Amino acid sequence: MSEELEQLRARLTELDTELIRLAAERQRIVSEIGQSKIRQGRGTRDYRREKVVIDTARANAERFGLPPLVAEQLMQLLIRSSLTRQEREMVMAHGGGSGRRALVIGGLGKLGRWFVNFLSTQGYQVQVADPAGAGQPGVEADWQSLELDYDLIVVAAPLKASGEILLQLAEKKPAGVIFDLASLKSPVRAGLLALKAAGCQVTSIHPMFGPDTQLLSGKHVIFIDLGCEQANALAHALFRSTMAVQVDMGLEEHDRLIAYVLGISHAINILFFSTLAESGESADKLARMSSTTFDQQLAVATRVAGENPHLYFEIQTLNDYREEALQGLEQALAQLLESIREQDEAAFVRIMEQGRAYLEKRVVEEPAP
Repeated sequence: MSEELEQLRARLTELDTELIRLAAERQRIVSEIGQSKIRQGRGTRDYRREKVVIDTARANAERFGLPPLVAEQLMQLLIRSSLTRQEREMVMAHGGGSGRRALVIGGLGKLGRWFVNFLSTQGYQVQVADPAGAGQPGVEADWQSLELDYDLIVVAAPLKASGEILLQLAEKKPAGVIFDLASLKSPVRAGLLALKAAGCQVTSIHPMFGPDTQLLSGKHVIFIDLGCEQANALAHALFRSTMAVQVDMGLEEHDRLIAYVLGISHAINILFFSTLAESGESADKLARMSSTTFDQQLAVATRVAGENPHLYFEIQTLNDYREEALQGLEQALAQLLESIREQDEAAFVRIMEQGRAYLEKRVVEEPAP
């Protein structure tokens, strides 16, 4: 290796170290800004400020001969990291769990663990109950062996198990607020209504994000109103200091919409990767000649393929509204195939134009700056 190359690499290492040091210094300032926002009662996210930061970065990149897109992506990464830190500090500052006790049934599952951490951050003393934790310190394998004198009980078990647990809770009539996290409400409907009939403080929520989520900005949380004002208020309050988008809807409306939002989107991706797997073509070969559309679809399908197949089976089979959505999928596929096999260009164009007109009506709501 030449002396010149060694010197260049040494200089590069120095610059990399300085970049990390500056990023750490930026994070310290971000933390101070977050504390200032907390004292002033201001929200975490400021979209106007983000635009200024990114526009400035792009302008500076052009000035220094760096592609503006590189500068924008770097600043977006730093902003996301900053928001994650500020949101966590906001949750800790405004959490209403101090002095309160919570029980998370199914707290060793992925989403259960997320909620255990989320509640702990808000000051709750959290007890985990999960049969998978038999013998683990601090974990109770059988929740029914516990005195249910908790301020909050969260049911984070699989769908069928959640329905059974809610029914059992209705018999015990605990005094605290109870809610489930089920991605479908059909399997837990009977349990929720039994709790309501028993006079319990019950509501239901559906976090529309995965358990690896750190920043809730732009993520949706659905709240199902079962008529208990106190339970609804507590559930909403848990997310008030986050940047999550809170959506209220009825019990039946939820599953009808989820049949499309989750059911159809999952089904399409399963069909996509199943077709590829049965094609006889290697994944490597297809990747070498892939297009932008293929790459984007493949990225989504890869994430779907990596999810829990048992949960996805439940989402497909346990929704009382599944037939409406699946029949729509079958009909759409039949129309597309017919237009192709009959070489009916006009029908094909109508399908495309109908989709374009529908999607143009989509309005994405963002939190106010």
